[in-house]
Amino acid sequence: MIVGIVGKPNVGKSTFFSAATLATVEIASYPFTTIKPNRGIGYFKTECVCKELNVKDNPVNSTCIDGARLIPIELVDCAGLVPDAWRGRGLGNQFLDEIRKADALIHVVDASGSTDIEGRLVKPGMHDPLEDVKFLERELTMWFAQIIKRDWPRTARTVESGAADLPSLLEERLSGLAINRRHILGALKSTGLSGEKPTRWSEDEFLSFVDALRRISKPMLIAANKMDLPFAEDNFRRLKETGYIVIPCCAEAELALRRAAEKNLINYIPGDSKFEIKDLVKITGRQAEALKAIKDRILDKYGSTGVQDAINAAFRDLLKVIVVYPVEDPDKLTDHYGRVLPEARLVSSGTTARELAYMIHTELGESFIYAVDARTKRRLGENYVLKDRDIISIVSAKKRA
Repeated sequence: MIVGIVGKPNVGKSTFFSAATLATVEIASYPFTTIKPNRGIGYFKTECVCKELNVKDNPVNSTCIDGARLIPIELVDCAGLVPDAWRGRGLGNQFLDEIRKADALIHVVDASGSTDIEGRLVKPGMHDPLEDVKFLERELTMWFAQIIKRDWPRTARTVESGAADLPSLLEERLSGLAINRRHILGALKSTGLSGEKPTRWSEDEFLSFVDALRRISKPMLIAANKMDLPFAEDNFRRLKETGYIVIPCCAEAELALRRAAEKNLINYIPGDSKFEIKDLVKITGRQAEALKAIKDRILDKYGSTGVQDAINAAFRDLLKVIVVYPVEDPDKLTDHYGRVLPEARLVSSGTTARELAYMIHTELGESFIYAVDARTKRRLGENYVLKDRDIISIVSAKKRA
């Protein structure tokens, strides 16, 4: 699963990305700092089951810090989007191409209103961030529409001739955008349009369908950035009225804390509500002042910097993922090498025990016999639907894992 970090230029997208991944990217106060997309690894943060079970774990595919399990996820920081990007304006074509494979989007918005619609700096409060939300929705919808329209007359005629159904044709056409049949059926259902007579759709109905398809296939939340600036709080409340999940955020504060932790100046786990200075002697007066400002103006006020919260919400609430812990020995909670709770996997809600077996190894899925709930030692059938924080052992004709 890939989450795209999107928005207009100069709102803090690259700072957000750098804070989430600790990747070194170009950050500056002018539009189009990001010319080429940045790809990196961030983390989904969850409370590890090691705390519940009071065991010392040995993570292999993730990290556990004081009971916080950090599971790697992929993020892409896209070039800034400007009005009419779908027509190729600015870096539009490049931006849109980069989010083709994104499964969900984090829209970084300047909640302080200190950047205009083009991403140019203005005084805080001079721009309405709700306009940024509307413009991004339109750009993505029109981009989708442009792609679908290229073959729409032939597609519609083929459907009405009975040679193929609309979901199948569109799924094939839009596979490069990570759009599947479920998304298309969902868009038809939400708009109430008939997929059997697409030639009868008006232009407004066509755009309504495309907009629904965009919302379903590229679900989005808002990271209300620059919450430490004037006007941000009022705009944050207004952004919440859009119906999106809105996370108060200060990417600069998160980046500062991550860099300080990287230099061993503080103890800090991404997304925490506090940090601990390790050695006051090593902290300069200016650094101490900056850390105090982050604590007083961000952490104490909002509970976190919001960066990790936004990432977690993208996966948990938009992509509906859960965390499961595959083990080989359900009694010792170990793998073949004796490592305790070695894996924490993100899987889609609704994943079955047998599907998990296939994810681990094809042979394990093909020779699946049953699964074991490591907590209760209860046998589970192939159609058992996994729950969040399940610890599962797969028993197959080949091996147990």
